[in-house]
Amino acid sequence: MAKYILALDQGTTSSRSILFNEKGEIKSIVQNEYPQIYPKPGWVEHNPMEIWSSQLASAIEACAKVGASYADIAAIGITNQRETTIVWDKETGVPVYNAIVWQCRRTAQMVDEIPQDMKDYIQEHTGLQPDAYFSATKIRWILDHVKGAQEKANAGQLLFGTVDTWLMWNLSGRRIHATDYTNASRTMLFDIRKLDWDQKILDYFGIPVSMMPEVHASGHVYGSSDASFFGNPIPIAGVAGDQQAALFGMCCFDAGDVKNTYGTGCFLLMNTGNEAIQSQNGLITTIAAELEGEVKYALEGSIFIGGAVIQWLRDELETIKSAPLSEKTAKGVNDTNGVYLVPAFTGLGAPYWKQDARGTIVGVTRGFNRKHLVRAALEAIAYQSHDVIRAMEADAGVPLRSLMVDGGASANNLLMQFQADIVNTRIDRPKMLQNTALGAAYLAGLTTGFWKSKDEVKKNFKISKSFGPQMPEDIRKEKLHGWVKAVKTAIFWAELKDE
Repeated sequence: MAKYILALDQGTTSSRSILFNEKGEIKSIVQNEYPQIYPKPGWVEHNPMEIWSSQLASAIEACAKVGASYADIAAIGITNQRETTIVWDKETGVPVYNAIVWQCRRTAQMVDEIPQDMKDYIQEHTGLQPDAYFSATKIRWILDHVKGAQEKANAGQLLFGTVDTWLMWNLSGRRIHATDYTNASRTMLFDIRKLDWDQKILDYFGIPVSMMPEVHASGHVYGSSDASFFGNPIPIAGVAGDQQAALFGMCCFDAGDVKNTYGTGCFLLMNTGNEAIQSQNGLITTIAAELEGEVKYALEGSIFIGGAVIQWLRDELETIKSAPLSEKTAKGVNDTNGVYLVPAFTGLGAPYWKQDARGTIVGVTRGFNRKHLVRAALEAIAYQSHDVIRAMEADAGVPLRSLMVDGGASANNLLMQFQADIVNTRIDRPKMLQNTALGAAYLAGLTTGFWKSKDEVKKNFKISKSFGPQMPEDIRKEKLHGWVKAVKTAIFWAELKDE
């Protein structure tokens, strides 16, 4: 009898594989980092072959650590960095260009040139604010800049996929070219109500529909892994973009449930049930992860730089030696000495959508030191989340009851307490922090009968720690006022014209 679900969690900086048991507990975990490629300022790429090899290696090692064979694994669930775009040759399986990562801003001008009536159409049908963040303009860039790509695409020789599609294509021995509703809804090419590729948008971008994968529910048997990888085929039965997977993994099954994942970026999602709410406050409407036969929607606020600001302090500035040291370093001072850091390294996402804004540090005086900088970086994560939460409340018409949190940076108690203070709301941190992978596992396990119902998986959910607001109201308002000025400064930099 199968004992595990294997979750493949392909992230922006690493590929992780986790074996979960029936209690939703981690029995084996392996994580492999892989290189980031920055060809030009604002450009971000990955080597698709490194994505695939790092993910496969982690899966094989995770199984080996506990001696698991194919017979021990009921199903495979996949969750992935969203929007990242890969185009490959249908016959050879070789990518025609590096993966263009969701953070990449190279197509910002292309977005600016979209006529307003087309922008309105895109937002109405896809639920998305037109932006270089999404896949559509990335595909167009590849077709424009790779010699012969458009001709091959027109001839049906090229395939497109987000990272989940790329993994399934390779994992299945090139038999599966598919994606799920959640990933499709991030391409800026998918009608989220008709649940199909939008021909008008495809035609506008000059993208042949033959490039596009089949689309299914997140909980669906897509096919099986090739026998060469694990000794026998294993069903691939759950697929979801990382943020929708995290929403599902934290058992946010009901309308009004909200979570924030503090990963490379920060991503707040509110389950809105069967209603696809059209945001009036700078958020996007997306499809939530669900099982076959069910379609639910979510409001989302995407913050491009969340935990990545801590990586920046560690790798580029060498201000801290490791990410966990950010909390200890920030505790070395009582505040930021009046300094605000706006980490708009790749523009500002929700609710501003200012793709030309850039990172800004304001309020620096002689007494400012590296500890203040680290604290300002942590606080910036919370401030950005605050802005999205206020927009979400306005769209939904209800105040936030509480906020579920996960992701690497959610382990930082200083950040979580400041988040509770600045949004004036209770923060609940689950015992399980790998909810992205767990969500993919739940989708696969519920689809194949490893778990019988959502009520069964809810019994696995436990809160580790809660954080209640403690900050006096006058101080909270003063801090938020300073943040608003700092954001305006970052936007002003982009809008300031050369003389």
